[in-house]
Formats: sequence, structure tokens, C-alpha cells
Amino acid sequence: MKITISEIAAQAQVSTGTVSRVINGHSTVAKATRVKVLEVMEQLGYAPDPVARELSMRSKYAIGMWVGYGENRLSPYFNVVWRALVREMQERAIQFIELPADLSTWRRPLNAVLVFNTSHVEERMRFLAERDLPAVLIGHFPGVSCVAPDDIGGGRLAAQTLLGLGHRRLLHLSVLGEAQWHADRADGFVQGLKAFGMEQISFVQVHGESSVLGGYRLMRDAWLAGQRPTGVFCATDEMAVGAYGALQDLGVRVPEAMSVMGFDGLAAELQPGLASVAQDIPQIAHESVSLVLEAIDKKPPRQVLVPVYLHEGGSIALAPGGEH
Repeated sequence: MKITISEIAAQAQVSTGTVSRVINGHSTVAKATRVKVLEVMEQLGYAPDPVARELSMRSKYAIGMWVGYGENRLSPYFNVVWRALVREMQERAIQFIELPADLSTWRRPLNAVLVFNTSHVEERMRFLAERDLPAVLIGHFPGVSCVAPDDIGGGRLAAQTLLGLGHRRLLHLSVLGEAQWHADRADGFVQGLKAFGMEQISFVQVHGESSVLGGYRLMRDAWLAGQRPTGVFCATDEMAVGAYGALQDLGVRVPEAMSVMGFDGLAAELQPGLASVAQDIPQIAHESVSLVLEAIDKKPPRQVLVPVYLHEGGSIALAPGGEH
């Protein structure tokens, strides 16, 4: 027997319109209500008719994804985010167009633009505003609609995790450049250390490229310069993989002699067992597209901070030598 949306609405104690909006991925449904409706749908074994859903959802919207100069489109992080955004667009039947880095000669009509990569944000957002194009940023910038992981909270979580394992000699591999995300991660890490008491900690921060090679070089150079941390926090998982490789080449055992943790939650793609402060990338994609639709409807700008969480792994352990 086919389940109807009226039955779902009755059991979830919402209107049929609300159920329909949940099925079609509208952003106007409160998160708690959406979760409740989805739970009822799962309990009843409801599966939307794909043909009817496609007809009801067929969108007039064309949304451009503007990556800009300097982004490594081959990086594991970019590809995970990209796939999540494509899935989100497909579920909402939205046309998704990859834009060139230079939009000065672009003529194809767009309803809105999703901006990725926080370099030259002010210039890029001004360019879109001058053309009256609604825009949403994946990243941080005041006064515009944007969505980002809780980078500061993630940095604090990394500090709390390593300190909780007894590590008092700490190294942070950070990133060169002007992007806000790595500054926030570093700030959060320092906040966590200060809350514990800096006088009890030996802490060094170095800067390099946010890549596997960048992490490798920073870790190798720090070790050769005489740094002997027991815990290393890397601004990205890619850097953590590089640091891990450098330690292996140096004959330093992980995690017995040194704990290594990253940020992003890409252990499955990069190195199983890597401990990391993980982003909820599917949720970031969902919020990004929801904000784009709100921007098209001329709703006020909104800034969304998506919580992060600890992805535990075998690359961290109690500090050696009973430092705890």
C-alpha cells in the first residue's frame, strides 16, 4: 500500500505543505521539524515517486559556482565539498554551473552565485553586487550571507584533545596567506592553550603551504631545527598526512613518540586512522544552497556556523613519558 504525504503529516503532526517542502528540500522548514518529518518518512517506508518529484521540483534557477584564482581543484578537500554541493543541487533540481575564474566577459544568465575560496573576497563580492547578482560565500566575511565550519571552535577542540592526553610540548603547522579559516583555526588552538595555562605549555607555530608537501616540509624542518613536540596540530588533514610522512622518514613513531591530528575530517580519503577535527561537509552544502535560495528571494543576509566534531583515530595517544 502506497504511503501518502497526508499520512506522514498526520503522524508527524505537521501540515501536508510542510511535508512537501521537506521532500523538495526547501530551506523554510525548521531543522527540528525537518528531522521529525524525515524520521516519520523512514518509519513508514515512504519513498517519493522520482518522476513526480522531478516534475514538482523542476527549477527555474541557475546557480553559478565561482571558485576564483588559486584554488587547488585537485585537492581532496575541494573534491569532497564539490561532490556534496553537486548532490545538494541535484536533490533540489537546480542547474549548477561552474564559472571561470574571470567573470568579466561572462554573459550567460544566472540567478545567483556561490563563492568558494576566501581570497579577494571583498573584491569578488563587490563585483557581484554591482551586477545585482545574489551571492553566498562558503567561508567567512562580514555583512554577506555565508556558511563555514566552526574553525575557532575546532581549534579549541584540537587543543583540548591534545592537552587532555597529557601533551605539553605542542607544535601547530599553520598556513601562509590571508584566508580567514586558517587564522581562525590557529586562534582557536591558542585560545584552548590559554584556557589551560600557557605557563605550563611549550608551544611553537610555523607557517607553510596547506598541502601534503607543505606539511611534510614544515614537520621535517621543525624537527631538524631542534623542535621536539609530543603533539602536532595541523591546519588541514593534507598537512597532517605530510607531517606523518616526514616523521616516518625521520624514524619518529606515531603516535608512540608523537601524536598528529589534522582538520577537515578526510581520513577516509587520505589516511585511515588519522585523528582530525571533522567538518560536516554535507551540512555545509545543504546550508549553502539554502542560503542561495534565500538570497534569490531577497531575504536578509544570514551567517551560518556549522559545528565540527572530533574524528578519533590512531594517530593520537597519551603523551610519552608520563607528562600527563
